Amino acid sequence: MRHRKAGRSLRRTSEQKLALMRNLATSLIESGAITTTEAKAKELRPFVEKLITKAKAGTLHARRLAGKHVQKRGAADKLFHEVGKQFATRPGGYTRILKLGHRKGDGADLARIELIQD
Repeated sequence: MRHRKAGRSLRRTSEQKLALMRNLATSLIESGAITTTEAKAKELRPFVEKLITKAKAGTLHARRLAGKHVQKRGAADKLFHEVGKQFATRPGGYTRILKLGHRKGDGADLARIELIQD
């Protein structure tokens, strides 16, 4: 039974899922938008929004907490210097998920997750 088990497993162990979320978040921060499956995009949204909220604070403690998940130095710098300042006055809802249809090979639902441009 899955009672009180929040989130999707994505058919991975917890360590593999955390690594996947970290890599997707880094790619999203670096490029501004990525195309992935709908389930991965829906799992990525709260993960990235929490990182952006930390970046808005801009403190050393917040940078260390975010650095635990964004391990590329360039991506972490972009998160705090550009993305955090871009959403400084916005209270939440930093990402948008657009459904793209089905993937040709296996029929998986595709989605594009992107940072909202203010």
